[in-house]
Order: sequence, then C-alpha cells, then structure tokens
Amino acid sequence: MTLLAFLDYASVFVFALTGALVASRAQLDIVGFVFVASLTAVGGGTLRDIILNRDVVFWVQNPWFIAVATGAAILVFFTAHLLESRYRSIVWCDALALAVAVPAGAGVALSMGMGWPIVLIMGITTGCFGGLLRDVVCNEVPLVLKQGELYVTCAFVGAGAGLAVISAGQEVPLALLVCGGVTFALRAGSIAFGWRLPVYKSFPPRQ
Repeated sequence: MTLLAFLDYASVFVFALTGALVASRAQLDIVGFVFVASLTAVGGGTLRDIILNRDVVFWVQNPWFIAVATGAAILVFFTAHLLESRYRSIVWCDALALAVAVPAGAGVALSMGMGWPIVLIMGITTGCFGGLLRDVVCNEVPLVLKQGELYVTCAFVGAGAGLAVISAGQEVPLALLVCGGVTFALRAGSIAFGWRLPVYKSFPPRQ
C-alpha cells in the first residue's frame, strides 16, 4: 500500500467515526449513520478529485473506501452510548482526521505536479469539506466556522509546513508527515488550550 492510499484510508475511517458520532447526537437510525459517516468520510476527497480532474474519483475507483466508512458507522452505532462525552470525542476524532486528510489532499496534488497554491488549497479542501457537509446535514454549527476556531488555519499552516520541507530539499513522505504533525499540533492546541484567532467586532454606531 502506498503512503497516499494509507492516508486516504485513514482519513476515511476517522472522518467516518466523526460523522457517525454526529449522527448519534441527532439520534438517526443505522441507515442515517452510514449515510452521514460516508458523506463525511469521502466528501473532501471527492471535491479534491473533481477539482483536480482525476481520471476516477478515489472511492469510485476503489469501493472499499465506502466499506470502511460503513464499518466505522456500524461500530459507532453499537458503541456510542459507552462514551462519556460524544461531543468531546467528535472534536478529538475530527482533529485526528484533519491531520490525516490534509496531507492526503496535499500529497495527491503533489503527485500530479501541481504548484504550491493548488497544493495548499487541496490540503485545505480535503481536510475541511467533509466535516462541513457533516455538520450542515445534521444541523450542527460547523466546526470550521465557529468563532475564532483554529481549523482552516491548521490545514493551511500544516500544508504550508509540508511545502517548506519540500523546498528545503527533503522527500515528499517526510513533508507529508510534517504536514500532518503540524496540523494536529495546532488543532490540539486549539482544543486543549483554547487557542483562537481574533474575530471581527464592529464599532458601535456613532450617535
């Protein structure tokens, strides 16, 4: 198995877990679990492949990705009630999924010979779009849009760190590991220590 294939499988599995956990909060049936988990798992990668005009979308070429997402959904359906805090589990699983999906997206763009702006955008797209779809479909406030939340920023800085490693003359596998590590470190810091970006506050109207 190639590194890119492993990253895709890992991101599909962990994002599917988050989708199923959100489905459990919405009290959906098992079909709803599978649908939301699969949508979350492949949403970012699907948009990436369409934008990059790959010959075949990754999960169409290899339906085992859907099987992995389905397995994750069924696992959560029967075990979610054991978790002390499903929301906290969602947030941390989502952080791990982001740290895997961003290098997966950046790695695909690199393998196709894309320039650095497209590599950055594909890292962000792959990491963020599935979770955005999950939260919108389940009527949750999207994590990616919460006030001051470090989310897209983590994907952007992580992908940028990977590009910096390549610019320094290092190999792509090392760059993708650095990309994932930086992404997770920033997101974990946001969750554990409350790191935030400043948010817009308008001045009060003049009298």
